[in-house]
Amino acid sequence: MVDLDSEVPPLPPRYRFRDLLLGDQGWQNDDRVQVEFYVNENSFKERLKLFFIKNQRSSLRIRLFNFSLKLLSCMLYIVRVLLDQPAEGLVWTNILWVKRSLPLWGLQVTVALISLLETILLSYLSYKGNIWEQILRIPFILEIINTVPFIITIFWPPLRNLFVPVFLNCWLAKHALENMINDLHRAIQRTQSAMFNQVLILISTLLCLIFTCICGIQHLERAGNRLSLFDSLYFCIVTFSTVGFGDVTPQIWPSKLLVVIMICVALVVLPIQFEQLAYLWMERQKSGGNYSRHRAQTEKHVVLCVSSLKIDLLMDFLNEFYAHPRLQDYYVVILCPTEMDVQVRRVLQIPMWSQRVIYLQGSALKDQDLLRAKMDDAEACFILSSRCEVDRTAADHQTILRAWAVKDFAPNCPLYVQILKPENKFHVKFADHVVCEEEFKYAMLALNCICPATSTLITLLVHTSRGQEGQQSPEQWQKMYGRCSGNEVYHIKMDESIFFAEYEGKSFTYASFHAHKKFGVCLTGVRREDNKNILLNPGPRYIMNSTDTCFYIHITKEENSAFKQQEQLGNRQTYKSTYHGPSRLPVHSIIASMGTVAIDLQDTSCQSSSGPTLTLPSECRKEGRRPSIGPVLEVADTAAIQPCDLLCDQSEDETNPSDDECCDGKEYAKGYPPNSPYIGSSPTFCHLLQEKVHFCCLRLDKGCQHNYYEDAKAYGFKNKIIIVAAETAGNGLYNFIVPLRAYYRPKRELNPIILLLDNPPDMHFLDAICWFPMVYYMVGCIDNLDDLLKCGVTFAANMVVVDKESTMSAEEDYMADAKTIVNVQTLFRLFSSLSIITELTHPANMRFMQFRAKDCYSLALSKLEKRERERGSNLAFMFRLPFAAGRVFSISMLDTLLYQSFVKDYMISITRLLLGLDTTPGSGFLCSMKITEDDLWIRTYGRLYQKLCSSTGDIPIGIYRTESQKLTTSESREMASQSQISISVEEWEDTRETKEQALNRNNHRNSTSSDQNEHPLLRRKSMQWARRLSRKVPRHSNKTAERISQQRMTLCRRSERQELAELVKNRMKHLGLSTAGYDEMNDQQNTLSYILINPSPDTRLELSDVVYLIRPDPLSYVPASASSRKSSFCNAAGQDSKDETQL
Repeated sequence: MVDLDSEVPPLPPRYRFRDLLLGDQGWQNDDRVQVEFYVNENSFKERLKLFFIKNQRSSLRIRLFNFSLKLLSCMLYIVRVLLDQPAEGLVWTNILWVKRSLPLWGLQVTVALISLLETILLSYLSYKGNIWEQILRIPFILEIINTVPFIITIFWPPLRNLFVPVFLNCWLAKHALENMINDLHRAIQRTQSAMFNQVLILISTLLCLIFTCICGIQHLERAGNRLSLFDSLYFCIVTFSTVGFGDVTPQIWPSKLLVVIMICVALVVLPIQFEQLAYLWMERQKSGGNYSRHRAQTEKHVVLCVSSLKIDLLMDFLNEFYAHPRLQDYYVVILCPTEMDVQVRRVLQIPMWSQRVIYLQGSALKDQDLLRAKMDDAEACFILSSRCEVDRTAADHQTILRAWAVKDFAPNCPLYVQILKPENKFHVKFADHVVCEEEFKYAMLALNCICPATSTLITLLVHTSRGQEGQQSPEQWQKMYGRCSGNEVYHIKMDESIFFAEYEGKSFTYASFHAHKKFGVCLTGVRREDNKNILLNPGPRYIMNSTDTCFYIHITKEENSAFKQQEQLGNRQTYKSTYHGPSRLPVHSIIASMGTVAIDLQDTSCQSSSGPTLTLPSECRKEGRRPSIGPVLEVADTAAIQPCDLLCDQSEDETNPSDDECCDGKEYAKGYPPNSPYIGSSPTFCHLLQEKVHFCCLRLDKGCQHNYYEDAKAYGFKNKIIIVAAETAGNGLYNFIVPLRAYYRPKRELNPIILLLDNPPDMHFLDAICWFPMVYYMVGCIDNLDDLLKCGVTFAANMVVVDKESTMSAEEDYMADAKTIVNVQTLFRLFSSLSIITELTHPANMRFMQFRAKDCYSLALSKLEKRERERGSNLAFMFRLPFAAGRVFSISMLDTLLYQSFVKDYMISITRLLLGLDTTPGSGFLCSMKITEDDLWIRTYGRLYQKLCSSTGDIPIGIYRTESQKLTTSESREMASQSQISISVEEWEDTRETKEQALNRNNHRNSTSSDQNEHPLLRRKSMQWARRLSRKVPRHSNKTAERISQQRMTLCRRSERQELAELVKNRMKHLGLSTAGYDEMNDQQNTLSYILINPSPDTRLELSDVVYLIRPDPLSYVPASASSRKSSFCNAAGQDSKDETQL
């Protein structure tokens, strides 16, 4: 095959001076025909124009040569002045004639001749038909003044000593310098040069003014004071700086006139230059300038791309990013198309951030702006969506384009992308890490319904904290809650770990239990070296390998821990007298200080597995209960493990179907949902119907030909329902249903799901949910009481209020949650026993949830939050009771998940596994169990850890604890004080009537308790009347009056609730609903709940504690021969067995 490269002739060389004059002879001798597109360039004039003007590089050289000539002429003028010696006295001829040596004259004539020829040539080449336009230009006139007299002296020698103002060439040098810089910028394709050009113009103008004034004053004073160049320089600097000492002054009128002219010129020219410079400086400050290539190559930086930068988003990013010690030397370059906000500008002026954060105004879709940010040298690029946009789909489209632009410009730069809607996620699948907001939001809200406060648990895990929050508080729960909030997820190779290296070849549950017992760390997951998938609690059958990567929860990572061996013989003997073998639980001392943990280690050598275990409490022995806490085996014993084989469904298939069959009479099966609402959804094994439901049957409040039910009560659900109030049925709502219908949830514990939607769902969404059992929708709104009653709010287990997209943007940012907060407050007042889970746009608004104006305890928590924020805490809002209890959540809290992924690339995967968004074969799932009275004999969290690991293989990771609120509100204190001075109005009416009969008064008052309850104004007046009369009550009736006043105040306190209850009942009767299940008096205001993540082993268990568990995958226990049968549809009806850990 002929080499084609050898047949192609070389490209023509660049235009050289020889080629411009002679043409390209090589191309003329070529046999091929050359097509000339621009025939005018063949002429000699066009080739000269191309060389001198059009070509950037050759034009740059010409201008540089011209600039050098002008500087040389000015230097020759200075040399002539230094060699000149004018006559003494007032001689006017010294102004016109100077002494010039012959060599100096020759040099000046040569420079002048070359300059004149070059000027004439350039004028000829740039001639466009108007000769006067070329002649009357100021540079041309100055060139003629400075060169023609020297040319004339060649032909007329007596004029050789004629004075020529050669110093005016400085202005021509300035003009040449400006043109040269412009050509330079064009040659190197630098467009961001306006600021540099303006500074250059200002400096050169100032220098030319001073140089012209110096030379002009010195020359004119030759006829008078004979100033030297230095004296003239001194005079100009003193004059232009407005100091004016007066020791050097011009003596003759021409020099004085020149000074006046130069001052006037300076007053006109310089302010204009300064104004333009200031304007460009302000514009540069807005745009942010550039991030230099030198800094990008010597420093590490990340780029943050956002459509609009708010102060909350910026501070969340900076606090989380710089919380990691190894990122302290990184720089953050912000690329934003909008002008910097006032609050953002104020924050970036703080020295801590001004040295590390660079703001650039620009677009990620422009390569020029990406080049300014040095995107190709960045360590990572974070692309965040604007969740405050009204059209969230349009916001996602902008994010997608930004991600594509960055990937096209810098393909090797790691991308961290935040997307809003799940249907747009597959467009950015190429990114290294992607967080879909609606996926995580709905999954967390769903798990909140079955595992309380899951949103708080995940939020605390993905936030960086040192565990120092609340340690200065007098409240014990705040200290425990704050200390445990410092637990995070870390990773380490097993062979490099002190925590886990000794458990090589042991089972996963054995390693997890003993690591927690010895070091206080909670081993939750593992990853094989040859597999990228993370397994959460793979179960007791998993054998640890030295090359495995271990994922654990702890107050700090192992690399920042200091270990100390302690000998406590007395304590050991005490333990041996009660506990034996591996069940002995040491008390750990965990001290967190500046990211380092000192752990006191004790001897935890295991006794023989056949030895005795824990000594049970005496009451257990009396009841004949066998010891149930056995040792955790190093290698799993199949017979000893009692897995919760949820897939088998023995209780579902082999028990009496008449007891626990489905309320709708339809058979369930397990399988993968046939229809997914969007591309990229992770397939999840779920409870499904054998036949999909008709779309008309999905409508809760309207009957159809298949059923006649029109409200939730008529369906007769056996379990309490879960209501989701949303604006539209988006694809993300699908992720709310899937975790609640996962295959590992027992059928008898499935809660009906009712979607309360403002707008009707589309057919595509209905087609996706029609396969799930007990899922209904209803068109309505939460601010309509009738809609709430129809969807069954009176017997709902949870009410989930999703933030509406239409209210996420407001003129005042924090007012975006106003409607949601007020609606939830109304729900709280109407249905006080209802568990309400609310999503807010701004985390700062969570303080308004379940707001009580006179609650002193909430006021104390507000002060605590301010103190924690002053100490630099990133979790200052964590002590708000609604957040601690998991009743409020903001998706912006999960922004830190994407930021943490830069250091912990596994955090997104672990979070998705915990939330059930991803299902990896062999990986466990998050669930919970409640501590009952029968379980209190276990006593401590460490014993519970052992019990779970030795029986079911579950791994506990935390506790959700509910306590009674200790502090009372100011309202209760006010009522308590009023009860001491108040009496019953009903009893005092009898006394008043007796007095009225005795005094024969006609102005009789009639006030009954029923009237007071119906009219608040009458009730308030009666209270004032009662307190006024209480001052006159006899002493012997004080005790009776106090007792009756307390009863009276209780009735008055309950009257508002009674009014609300009557309102609700009346509406229920109007709608034809039964009021039997409405509990109007249940009030949960006196309790508080909080989370303890990975508490110490000696933490005491309390009644009603909810323990978070990572349960092994039930499919891992199913034999391969039976897997097909388990995944097939179940034809026989059965009874579910309650899926809980039996202790």
